[in-house]
Amino acid sequence: MLAVEASEVVRLRCETLSHGDEAAGQEAVLMVSEKIAAAFEAAASLLAGATPTAVVQRYREHVAANARRLSANEAP
Repeated sequence: MLAVEASEVVRLRCETLSHGDEAAGQEAVLMVSEKIAAAFEAAASLLAGATPTAVVQRYREHVAANARRLSANEAP
């Protein structure tokens, strides 16, 4: 499910980035910083004893939040 959900976020981000405006630049910076933060969070969770299932669930929460944010910004 994570892959399916993430593909929609990739589509929305590509659409935003394709505009090439200031919002696209901000989205690119946000995307990279979120990925780095998510990787650190996942590693810390695993070191603290979280299960891989719990880590994937947390990634799904991040993906869902991004989908909501990007969908709200989508032009009609």
